[in-house]
Amino acid sequence: MLYDHIQEAATAIRAKWPHAPTAGIILGTGLGKLTEDIQVDVAIPYGEIPHFPTSTAPTHKGQLVCGTLGGKKVAVMEGRFHFYEGWSLQQVTFPVRVMKALGANALIVSNACGGMNPQWDKGDLMLIEDHINLLGDNPLIGPNDDRLGERFPDMCNCYDRELLKLGHRVALEEKIVTRQGVFVAVSGPNLETRAEYRFLRMIGADVVGMSTVPEVIVAVHAKMRVLGVSVITDMCLPDALHPVSLPEIVATANEAEKKLRVLVRRVIAEM
Repeated sequence: MLYDHIQEAATAIRAKWPHAPTAGIILGTGLGKLTEDIQVDVAIPYGEIPHFPTSTAPTHKGQLVCGTLGGKKVAVMEGRFHFYEGWSLQQVTFPVRVMKALGANALIVSNACGGMNPQWDKGDLMLIEDHINLLGDNPLIGPNDDRLGERFPDMCNCYDRELLKLGHRVALEEKIVTRQGVFVAVSGPNLETRAEYRFLRMIGADVVGMSTVPEVIVAVHAKMRVLGVSVITDMCLPDALHPVSLPEIVATANEAEKKLRVLVRRVIAEM
C-alpha cells in the first residue's frame, strides 16, 4: 500500500515536472525564503499531490517547489509535517519517500531549534553530526517493504560525513560561523521544562527540536545521503530560562536564514 501511494504521488509530480532532482530539501520554521533563490519550474500545493498530508504549522506554506538551485534540479518542501500536528510518522516522512522515487539521492533537512550548549548563541547554524530520537515512535515500525529499504538500517553514519565536510568548507569560504553537534527530537508542541532541558543536555544533546529525526531515519532507510542544518532560534539554558514567543523564534530564523541560503546553495552546487 505505501509503495503504491509513493508511486502515485511521484507520478502526479512528474506530470507537472518531468525531472529527476539531485536532492530533496526540507525547509523548517521561518526558513521558507530559500525558495527565492530557486529558478522555479513549478510550485505544487500539497493538496494536489496524492496522499500528501497538509501542513498546519505557522510559517509553513505547504507546497512542493520544483526547479533549479546552484545549477542542479531540486525538489523543495516549503513546509513540513510534524508529529505534534497529529500525523503518524509514516505520514510525516511520506514526502521523503516520494523525493527518493523522483530520483533524489540526497536530502538536505533544516529546522529551527532551541540551543542548550552554553558556548553557542541564538542565530548560530549547527551542522548535525548525530541525533537522539525521543519521539517515542519510529517511522519504520510495521512490515518492511524491501523495495523501499532493508529491515534494519544502520544509523552509525546517518549524517553523511562527506557532506558534513563540504558544509564546513563552504561555511569557512563564505565566512559563516557554524557549529557541529547533536540534535534531539521531542514530540512537542509544548516547549520543555527546566528539568527536561537539564536532562536533554545531560544525555548529550546540543539542540532540541520537534522534527528532522523521522525524515532522516527514512532517508537512511532509502539510502539517501543526508545533510542536516539547525538554526538556533532561542537559548534553552535552565538556569537562565525565560519564556519565548513564536514571533521571536520566527524573527531569529528569518535573520539566520540569510546564512543558511548561502550555505545550502553552495552545497547543492558542489554536490
